[in-house]
Amino acid sequence: MSIRTTSPAPRKRASRRSNTAPTIADVAREAQCSPMTVSRVINGEGNVREETRGQVQQAISKLNYSPNRAARSLAGGEQLRIALMFDNPSASYLSEFLVGALEEAGRIDAHLEVQSCESATEALPLMRKLAEGGISGFILPPPLCDDQRVLDLTKDLGAIAIAVGPGKAEGSHGAFMIDDFQAAYDMTQHIIGLGHVRIGFIIGNPEQVASGRRLNGYRAALEKAGIEPSDDLIVQGRFTYRSGMAAAEKLLALDQRPTAIFASNDDMAAAVVAVAHRIHLDVPNDITVCGFDDTAMASTIWPELTTIRQPIREMTAKAVAAIGRITRARRSGEKPKAEQTILPYTLVRRESDAAPSLAASKRNGAG
Repeated sequence: MSIRTTSPAPRKRASRRSNTAPTIADVAREAQCSPMTVSRVINGEGNVREETRGQVQQAISKLNYSPNRAARSLAGGEQLRIALMFDNPSASYLSEFLVGALEEAGRIDAHLEVQSCESATEALPLMRKLAEGGISGFILPPPLCDDQRVLDLTKDLGAIAIAVGPGKAEGSHGAFMIDDFQAAYDMTQHIIGLGHVRIGFIIGNPEQVASGRRLNGYRAALEKAGIEPSDDLIVQGRFTYRSGMAAAEKLLALDQRPTAIFASNDDMAAAVVAVAHRIHLDVPNDITVCGFDDTAMASTIWPELTTIRQPIREMTAKAVAAIGRITRARRSGEKPKAEQTILPYTLVRRESDAAPSLAASKRNGAG
């Protein structure tokens, strides 16, 4: 942490769900080989043993499998096509996310399709349709990358899937992330170091694993400093500006309100600043406010936010590049392993934090 001021092994044979069309993974299980081997047979490549080729052809016939463009493109020369699936309420996060993906897609001459969906339930049939239409891989931000149904589907489709910013890595998929626990721990330590004891925390979307890890980092830092975590200072949010406003109103209405509030993303932190201004509290003299992500929101409000810089743009660019590398490797007959990388983050200090005022300390019994 720095501070800145200003392919799996072949699986055992398993039964296929009866309510879905057969996939290349189903054929591989039936034939007891890898999806890559099935792709070679479908594309007429010669580097497959005749016995294995016969097993694959029998499996295709038995399952009535119809090869799709996505399977054929693994060994072909078609343009790389990547789907970026998006289900995230933060416009500022989406902006950073898209810029990184578009820049890298342009660099490697890949076609990027951006698909918005309201939930994982809505994403599943869309992903299946995209795979049938020739998509080479999927980029999955949270909360989609934390949904096991989505990850399982990409396996069934034999598609490449890269998670960006998951709370934890899932073994068979690529991932680019930061250590959310440690980042939240460091920010909370920073706030404690300014002299704050009564520190509010706004949790992110409960459907995202990272939300829990950031909460745990906050709690761990308080405990390390000998500060008893208080339930009334922890309020649920959903990573949206509106949820941040509701959480801020609750925290700032307490008889003993916090002298600092750490929100799990910049949108919610910006909402805290707005609520504080509305009730005539000065930020940071009356209350410190800190965020997470360092999106454009953090440096376009007043005062500018102290926050954790998560390299969203870099992570997304790396995800696009990874799909390109894996696709090329597959076309060459290789079996690349899932790449899971933890990137560094930065605590960026700006104008929204300060030591607690004497009046606030006395009001809360700290002096």
